Amino acid sequence: MAYKEVNMIVDEAKSSLEMHHADLENQLIEELNRPQPDQNIIAEIKKQKLRIKDELSGLNA
Repeated sequence: MAYKEVNMIVDEAKSSLEMHHADLENQLIEELNRPQPDQNIIAEIKKQKLRIKDELSGLNA
């Protein structure tokens, strides 16, 4: 596989992860704005966001 193709694949993966991270951020904000936010849901969303950040940092290395 050519270097350019690998870069395109990595860029697509980054973009996908960034979009998923943004979706999770929106879910988190939505949950936090509920009258009685579910702390378990909040914790799970935060874990997912951290996993995505770790994946992104691995792709940037």
